[in-house]
Amino acid sequence: MPKEQEKVQEPKTPAYKKVVRFVWKFFFLGAAILLIYLLSVEYNLFYLFGSSPSLDRLENPRSDQASELYTADEQLIGKYFRENRSPVGYKEMSPRLIQALVATEDARFYEHAGIDPQAIASAVYGSFKGDARGASTITQQLAKNLYKTRTDNSKGALGYIPGLNIVISKTKEWLTAIKLEQRYTKEEILAMYLNTVDFGSNSFGIKVASNTFFNTSPDSLKVEQAAVLIGLLKAPTYYSPRFNPNNATRRRNTVLGQMVKYGYLPKADADSLSQLPLVLDYSVENHYDGPATYFRGAVADYLQEWCKENGYDLYRDGLKIYTTIDSRIQAHAEAAMEEHMRKLQKRFDNHWKGRNPWVDEKDKEIPGFIEQTIQRTAYYKRLKDKYGDDKAAINRELNRPREMKVFTWDNDSLEKTVTMSPLDSLAYYKHFLHGGMMTMDPFTGHIKAWVGGINFKYFKYDHVKQARRQPGSTFKPFVYVSAIDNGYSPCDKIVDKRITINYVEKGEKKSWSPTNADWEYTGAPMTLRRAMGKSVNSVTAQLTEKVGWETVVKYAKRLGINGPLEAVPSIGLGPSDVSIFDMVGAYGTFPNHGFHTDPMFITRIEDRNGNLIHQFTPKQKKVLSEETAFLMMHMLKGGMEEPGGTSQALWEYDLWKGNEIGGKTGTTSNHSDGWFMGVTKDLVTGVWVGGEDRSVHFRTSQLGEGSKTALPVFGLFMERMYKDTSLGYTMGRFPGPTVKINKKYNCTTVLPRQTVPDSAAVDSVLELLNMGNML
Repeated sequence: MPKEQEKVQEPKTPAYKKVVRFVWKFFFLGAAILLIYLLSVEYNLFYLFGSSPSLDRLENPRSDQASELYTADEQLIGKYFRENRSPVGYKEMSPRLIQALVATEDARFYEHAGIDPQAIASAVYGSFKGDARGASTITQQLAKNLYKTRTDNSKGALGYIPGLNIVISKTKEWLTAIKLEQRYTKEEILAMYLNTVDFGSNSFGIKVASNTFFNTSPDSLKVEQAAVLIGLLKAPTYYSPRFNPNNATRRRNTVLGQMVKYGYLPKADADSLSQLPLVLDYSVENHYDGPATYFRGAVADYLQEWCKENGYDLYRDGLKIYTTIDSRIQAHAEAAMEEHMRKLQKRFDNHWKGRNPWVDEKDKEIPGFIEQTIQRTAYYKRLKDKYGDDKAAINRELNRPREMKVFTWDNDSLEKTVTMSPLDSLAYYKHFLHGGMMTMDPFTGHIKAWVGGINFKYFKYDHVKQARRQPGSTFKPFVYVSAIDNGYSPCDKIVDKRITINYVEKGEKKSWSPTNADWEYTGAPMTLRRAMGKSVNSVTAQLTEKVGWETVVKYAKRLGINGPLEAVPSIGLGPSDVSIFDMVGAYGTFPNHGFHTDPMFITRIEDRNGNLIHQFTPKQKKVLSEETAFLMMHMLKGGMEEPGGTSQALWEYDLWKGNEIGGKTGTTSNHSDGWFMGVTKDLVTGVWVGGEDRSVHFRTSQLGEGSKTALPVFGLFMERMYKDTSLGYTMGRFPGPTVKINKKYNCTTVLPRQTVPDSAAVDSVLELLNMGNML
């Protein structure tokens, strides 16, 4: 047998090399698994991990931001928000604020690239020792706040597994933090962070927080103030300087200590500041703060629909809305309303002293009025939901006294603390008279002032656009414009006499016999101009019959009166409810040469970056001939110029240095509503005054007619307007006609001036007998 060849034995691999190979294999395998995991999280593999912020969102970060409302003179008058936030730039922040933030929240902020490995290692080590601590950098916190990495919207299927969901969320924060560091400077990251965080007290972002707690701006914060605000970030409620001042003081001093530790503040300074008491100038901004509150509500109603149609969110998108309101004119309007309503309320309270003012047509108090009214309130509904049919329990709550703040005219604060039951509170509020007012430029349609009530905090119902009330004789111009536009002239005459009009309504034969306010009829022919200026019902009724009540409705609609109008013989005396908003717009047609301009209150809307989104333009339509419009202005002056004109109470005001004013008063039956419509060469103004319920009113013409309740608001307002030379509104005559006037109109009756009640306010015969010759 051949000799077997001896086998060559390979040298054995040393053990340490095997270990090294295993380590490398483990390292590469771990790296591969980690890479696959990170890519899976980043791209949401199989929808298991939930979405991460897109490149567009990273480059165009969007946090909830309050939309801001500006006046025509560029004054901020309100905000709309869910989170009250108004961002500011890095250069608008105090350096001390930045130092306090970095020292407290992320000492190595300027050294890391979004993740701080040293902080993570320290946190892991601390957890083993039972000393839990955070390791999130400012950039990670920004990622979490800005992109909501832990919300249900960012969860995938694995995000609902306890424990694993935290790992995935943390991974997203790390990845997003790294990408933020790549795309933004450190200064930009700090600014974004301070603009997004919640400081408590409904203040989001450093600008609002600085104003809320210290009534200052971020660039003017003192060291100790900055320390308080940065301290809030750990727990806004627990460290609130308003509600937990001791906790806030300790936390402030901790922040000051951190600033010393990292070299931002000398220890001596910190020790000195730590001894200072906590001093606040605290004021939480809300939707009710500032002027033109009713106007802001009307704008919000409109904008919510506009935003829905155009893909915006009014309460989150940081829109900048520029309105037609002039803050100075608004202030004058609010002041005029308050000045007169204070006096009028005292007069009303004295008028009803010892009695409740809710009465029926026979001047008898309405039984159970308050008890029935409270059943229509949201408060009563809540009691019903709580107690069901247990009337005893409900009545116990309704009659249980409790301390509350209520509205009052008795002091400058406009509120006082009292002890009342809910029923007593409702009865207290039902005694108040209310008012509404709107002023508009008739040529542009721009609304310059909007006063929806006497106090928005306590009475939120808007009496400019939301409310509709009977206009009384302020509706009569629609009868006269119908006549003048169809052949009549201001100098045409109709006999002032008692009449009865027979007509058919819905197949039923009816008759109507209007009466004049003084129950007297001259029996003499009266020009249309004097009849409108003196507000004579009998002439208005006859003219309505001649032109047709359907025609009157048609012209009222043409001039901008929306809502239902009944085509009945009494249409000219204002039985159909209308709004101040519509009435001002309609009257604006007369000085605007026959063009009706829709009242408008927004001029433009910009996005949060100042880019124009939408420009609003006036909507005009020619609805009257220029001759008719001019003649109606001449007719409106009759309230001042004709003997017995119902607007002549305006002579009491300082408005007559070469000035002309057209006006029309209105008072409804039982004096439930008082109106005045005033027209100058520049503005049209409408004023309404009355009780919240129609059963609450004055009982006499001497106190309750429109010339006494509504006209004074206009008079006081225009006095203020003319005295404020910065506005540029001056007294002056109406411009002459620009077209040939074919109809005769210079037929002014020359008689001594006297003021008479508006004829739509029909007092009882008994009242007239008792008052003698008051009228």
